[in-house]
Formats: sequence, C-alpha cells, structure tokens
Amino acid sequence: MRRRAALVLIAATWLAEAAGAQGLAPEQRRSGFESMGSATQAMQRDDDANPGMLSVRDGEARWGRPEGPAARACADCHGDARLSMRGAAARHPRWDEALGRAVGLSQRIALCRARHQQVPGGAPEGVERLSLSAWVAHASRGLPVRPDPDLRLDAVRERGRRLFERRMGQLDLSCADCHDARWGRRLGGSTIPQGHANGYPLYRLEWQALGSLQRRLRNCMNGVRAQPWPADAPEWVELEAFLQARGEGLPVEAPAVRP
Repeated sequence: MRRRAALVLIAATWLAEAAGAQGLAPEQRRSGFESMGSATQAMQRDDDANPGMLSVRDGEARWGRPEGPAARACADCHGDARLSMRGAAARHPRWDEALGRAVGLSQRIALCRARHQQVPGGAPEGVERLSLSAWVAHASRGLPVRPDPDLRLDAVRERGRRLFERRMGQLDLSCADCHDARWGRRLGGSTIPQGHANGYPLYRLEWQALGSLQRRLRNCMNGVRAQPWPADAPEWVELEAFLQARGEGLPVEAPAVRP
C-alpha cells in the first residue's frame, strides 16, 4: 500500500509539473549516451567491449546465408550491407507500398524475409530479426537521424506525437511527462533520459541482452501499468516515427549500450 501511495504521489507531482511542457527544442536534444557513466560510455565506444557487437557479427553472417525454398541470401539482392544499407536506419520508418502503411526497419527486414526468402519474418525479439536489424542499423552508425520526407508519413508522425503525449495506465502518465518535462532529473537513482531512439537495437545491461525499440516502449507501458499493444501493431510504428522526428540530427549509435 505504501509503495502504491508513493507512486500515486509521484504521478500527481509529475502531472502538475508537466502541464505546460511543450516538447524539446532542437538545441535541447541529448542522446541517452550523454547521461551515462564513463564506464558505460567506454563500453559502447569500444567494439571489442560492446556486447551488442556480438549480434552485429551474427547478423553479418545471417546476411550472407542462403535461406528458404529458393536458397536466397539478403546479400544476393542487396550486396554488402555496409554500402547498400548505409543510411537505412537513419531514414526509417518508411512507407511500404504493398501494405499501404509505414513500417520500421525491423519490420522491413521481417517483410523482406517473408516475401523474398519465404521464411517466417520472426518476432521483434527473435534472434534472427534482432541480429539482422543490428547489422543493418550498424551500417548507419555515425550518420545523423534524417526522417524520410515522404508526405504520407506526416500523419503517422502526428499520431505518434499524440500517443507520446497521451496519458495512459493506472499511473495516468504519458511519455512526455518523463522524457520532455523531467529529463535530466533522477528517478530511483537513475537519470531520466530524453528517450530518443537513435541507438536501437541496443544492449541494455539491465536485460543482459540486445533488445528492440518495441521492447523498451513495452517496458515503459508496463511501468505506468498500461496494456501494451500486440507485437508490430501500428501504434509502435507511429511512436517510432515520431521519435525519429523528435531526435532528428542525433547520430545513429547502433548498437548502443544503455544501463
């Protein structure tokens, strides 16, 4: 009961403080990397120490491995991902003509596998999908996030913004209440980051594993006691599209390391 009362008090205080929040100005944008301790930053910088690089290497091997009835590899169509995929992570989500809606990079990979290799695309946290996402995203490391200018994505980003600012769950908190209104402050001994998506898929020390943006967003929804959407639901892509626009200009860090 005491813990519940404390959470309710925190929620009420944060709502009061966040009432006038207007989001982040471009000059305010800070990657989560900047709020980490020096040891964790060093781990991300050093490819030999960054545990996410194990998934990158696994993705590199899978990229060149023939699969499915036609025994086709990703490399058969796309060649060297370090060249052909450079910039892909900085531009997604993008519009999928066949589906008539936006998809994130991870979903794009799953769709490509299903359409051209005739193999299951896999779940967002499946090893194949995570590893291939890490390999493709790594090709854009260091490039600035540049959301796709396709006008069809404007409505997607707007729906994502509304989701980001919508209060939800038993704690009645929104993403903006933490990551716009209270970034840089402390919660439970940790610094509240701005919540940018420029490092995914990333390795969280808390998870002891690589994880997708969907997993992190799902964790946040569980934290405010809200019911997460199903895997690959349109809402995840809408939030991802808004987060990409919100973090425009930040460098792609995949695979980032976070506490």
